[in-house]
Amino acid sequence: MKDKEFEKQFWQRADQFITLANAQSQEGSTGEVSSSFLYAAARYNAFIAAATARNIDELKKNKEEAIQYFSNQYKEAFVENLDDWIANYDKHLKVNASGGK
Repeated sequence: MKDKEFEKQFWQRADQFITLANAQSQEGSTGEVSSSFLYAAARYNAFIAAATARNIDELKKNKEEAIQYFSNQYKEAFVENLDDWIANYDKHLKVNASGGK
């Protein structure tokens, strides 16, 4: 049960970020919004790495591991979503053109 609630909250948070990015794209280019989105994710994840370290020495020691972890997480998510777009290109464009998700 806990896993289902976690998954539900995960997708709700992701959808909220995407909704915000889509709203911001109405006033700026998608490239500008994407850059801000990526920077915000990097900034927040750097905070997570720092906040979970016991001290500055541990943060320094784990720096490369954190870079590798977050880079891999992004790559996996990006590949998964890009593959979904490749498999469902026309369907996704039709849904997006009609204003849906």
